Amino acid sequence: MAVSNFSAIGCGLTEHRTCDGDKRGCSELYRGSGFNWMLNAPDQGTRPRTPMCGIAGMAGTKDAALLRQMLERIRHRGPDDQGMFLSQGNSDSGRVAIGNNRLSILDLTSAGHQPMSNRDGTVWVTYNGEIFNFRELRRELESHGDHFRSQTDTEILPYLYEKYGPDMACRLNGMFAFALWDAREQSLFLFRDRFGIKPLYYAQLGPRLYFASEMKALLVCTEIERNLDFGALLEYLALLYVPQPRTILRNVRKLPPGCWLRWKNGETEIHSYWQMRFGAYRAEPKTELAQEFRQILRRTVTRQLMSDVPVGFFLSGGIDSSSLLACAANGHRQLNAYCMAFSQEHRHAEQSVDDSRFARLVASQFGVRLSELFTGPSEVMDLLPEIVWHLDEPVADPAAIATYLISREAQRDVTVLISGQGSDEILGGYRIHLSDRIAAALRLIPSGLRGPLIVECLAAFERQSISLPGVPLGLIRAFARFFRKFLPLVDWEPSERYARMRTYLDDIERQSLIVGTLRKEASLYSDAEFACRLKNAPSQDLLERVLFVDGQSFLCDLNLAYSDKLTMAHCIEARVPFLDNEVVDFLLKIPPSLKVHGYTQKYLLRIAMKGLLPQSVLRRRKAGFGLPIRTWLCRELNPMLRDLLSATSLKRRGLFEPQVVEAMILANQRGEADFTYPLWALLTLEMWLQAFVTDNRPVSCAAT
Repeated sequence: MAVSNFSAIGCGLTEHRTCDGDKRGCSELYRGSGFNWMLNAPDQGTRPRTPMCGIAGMAGTKDAALLRQMLERIRHRGPDDQGMFLSQGNSDSGRVAIGNNRLSILDLTSAGHQPMSNRDGTVWVTYNGEIFNFRELRRELESHGDHFRSQTDTEILPYLYEKYGPDMACRLNGMFAFALWDAREQSLFLFRDRFGIKPLYYAQLGPRLYFASEMKALLVCTEIERNLDFGALLEYLALLYVPQPRTILRNVRKLPPGCWLRWKNGETEIHSYWQMRFGAYRAEPKTELAQEFRQILRRTVTRQLMSDVPVGFFLSGGIDSSSLLACAANGHRQLNAYCMAFSQEHRHAEQSVDDSRFARLVASQFGVRLSELFTGPSEVMDLLPEIVWHLDEPVADPAAIATYLISREAQRDVTVLISGQGSDEILGGYRIHLSDRIAAALRLIPSGLRGPLIVECLAAFERQSISLPGVPLGLIRAFARFFRKFLPLVDWEPSERYARMRTYLDDIERQSLIVGTLRKEASLYSDAEFACRLKNAPSQDLLERVLFVDGQSFLCDLNLAYSDKLTMAHCIEARVPFLDNEVVDFLLKIPPSLKVHGYTQKYLLRIAMKGLLPQSVLRRRKAGFGLPIRTWLCRELNPMLRDLLSATSLKRRGLFEPQVVEAMILANQRGEADFTYPLWALLTLEMWLQAFVTDNRPVSCAAT
């Protein structure tokens, strides 16, 4: 039984709810033409009380019942405690309601209850995340006479605001999204961390502002229409995600990373407080810089292990996750790590080798308890609707499924998982970061010979029924896919080449996919918009401009987005030490040549970890963190794909041309073209539409 307790505090009304572990979530029925796909949100009631958070609220109106519904929709983010604050003001400019679901990580006592205020109740905050330098900030505030009731990082925020105003965000080293109400100024602020590790959605309807950690909480509000943003839909088809500040819905926005928003008198304004700025390069020898980098990583990992609950690690056996584990393994606590494993039958078409082999090697070296997770297409088929519901927006990266499965397993042992995400975007770890070098090398071959020569070589490799010695057949096919796409772009301008390599369907392919009645409007959107981001990035160096754009979009809106949603689905907080302020600020001053050296990527990290990690891990190439989806989509998952993307279903939706989708499925099935990810995007979108927008009715699109 849940107990509610209202009390008047300061200038408003707060509600404290103690949660009893009742079953929560939603149940949605996914209907294809021949199958039913049932979603059941996980049973949080069986989770032990090992007390992140979910936040929600509104300004320009205050509705306690609506706020409670918003919080209930994201209860999975904080099952331990729930609280609300309603302002006393009755004018539109003073009507505010903010709330919090709490998963306790620091200070497991009731003293950590949110929302929290300053001494006189004039500044209130609801907060999600972790401030890793909060102890230093707390000591600074105490030296100025402030006193604290709890051991939480949340409590310092009202006092920091009193001292620094919204510039307080510049002093925070952490991952966070929070709302702060200043009763004196009658202003509501929303803050998001530097890279957008923590999500924050908002919708402004006239003078009213609604916000929440997840978009599904906003959709409780009936005045927020569920019309698709047509431009965002086209971006999703190209990129597999929707870049900020857009979302897939026209009336909902994401607060960009490194920004704060202020609502006052029904008006909003957004300010950027941080961006990646490269320069002032360090000139010390690379060995000295590598040694300093190792020390910084060790300090950072130690700082991010700070927790009053058990901590574990994602461990793929790649250099990123292995480096973090190595930096943590010198402590005295028993560490847990988790990896995915697949049969050779399922991964023969994939470029990655078995992660578990490398993960076992690293775990054994550092005495870590490793859990290997095996899954198959039937389990993935059953879980997909649930995963799509938790993702909140359509995100078509199969790596999200691996994150969900590992988090589900890890919740038995830990409440925090350490992830290697962010390393690729700040150290140059993706193949696309070599594209300019590869293009320069290929331009040495006369253009008349370049295409036929390389295509024939690739075809000869692919015709082999077995892989070359030590080289998986899937890797050969991956290189063939890459070069077939890359060859026509060799002579392109770098920003346009980057935009095309980051997309999975080009402008012409997207326009042919869209139904004829919408095709003219589809022609108004192109890859040029994405290319402009690269041209406008704040650096003269091409690699740094690419890293800047990747950090603002690919990292924030794809990788970090699914990581937060799918770890929080199991009441787990994911931490990303490579995005710690100290690490990032150091690497922004490292010359590009020490990030990508020749064709060696993450060069400085490899030097830093030399002697600490096995040579096979240091030499290991980048391998995607995901599932063997190419094999499954052509085999075990093909009936589901055809069912959800049937001509009947597509005609009913009124978005995509059925014959074009059917041609994509057939070409993919026969190996004539690789449409794996575009088809996965269409499948994910259909499931998302059924969960959040309509059942099987036509979809309403609107341009922005």
